[in-house]
Amino acid sequence: MAENPFQLSDVHFVKRILVGSHDPTSLKSHEEIEHATKLLNRCLSDYPRGVIIGVEKSFNILHVGEHQVVMQYHVYHVGFPRKPAWME
Repeated sequence: MAENPFQLSDVHFVKRILVGSHDPTSLKSHEEIEHATKLLNRCLSDYPRGVIIGVEKSFNILHVGEHQVVMQYHVYHVGFPRKPAWME
């Protein structure tokens, strides 16, 4: 028997998870980015299972001295039927 398809009307809680650095004055450490990635994976695999309902993608090109640095980030919007109990 097929599982019920995802309905956007079933979403009652949305968690916004930023992966990457969005502010050039306060760069995120590798550990902070890894923590955000683990949270995203938990949202998509634990009960109640979330579904990505939107993604924001952005990048900035910074000039540091003679070099160009590309800084990018993704913001994932994960929808849940209710707020997970394990989420603070």
